[in-house]
Amino acid sequence: MGVRASIVVCTTSFLLGSLFTHWIADSLTLWKSPVTDEHLWTAALYYSILTKAPIELLYVLFAIVALGGTTIFWSFREGEAGNLMFDGGSIVLYGTTVLMYLYSVIPNVVAKFSSLPHYQINEPFPRLLRSSTLDLASNHLICSVALTGILILQAGRWWAELSDGDDDPTYLQEKSEGPSTPAEEPISQPQ
Repeated sequence: MGVRASIVVCTTSFLLGSLFTHWIADSLTLWKSPVTDEHLWTAALYYSILTKAPIELLYVLFAIVALGGTTIFWSFREGEAGNLMFDGGSIVLYGTTVLMYLYSVIPNVVAKFSSLPHYQINEPFPRLLRSSTLDLASNHLICSVALTGILILQAGRWWAELSDGDDDPTYLQEKSEGPSTPAEEPISQPQ
């Protein structure tokens, strides 16, 4: 459990950190009121830079996503109650994040921000890009909340297993050593 939980937490934290890098653009469109054309141009230029990144970075991101998903499914298949509840919730949140990114974020970035129209200072932001820019920020927020939920579920799982062991002082020792076998009794010879 320890290695699998560590992998899930590390991959989820990495993905959450990579989403936090988009805060440069997303904070201007989600949290600054009113949303000005200057904020939208800044966000659009940031997303445009992302489309020009080396493809190898996308491969690394996909490998980390695959590692995290595989690890959650691997832990889920054991069928214990804690796995079903905590890892089941993690799978739903992880799947939501992956589907959101595959079917909404990546196509939106590639289709709308690969080539931006040339603009001058104080030029109004194009209406077609406005909704795409705001949608990207909203999608990143949804993915961030889902990934944070995975971390909370994994912490909850750890806490639940720890508190289950509070009743039995040998629980943690047995958990780390594996299942114990009954000691064999010596065979007594008849007299």
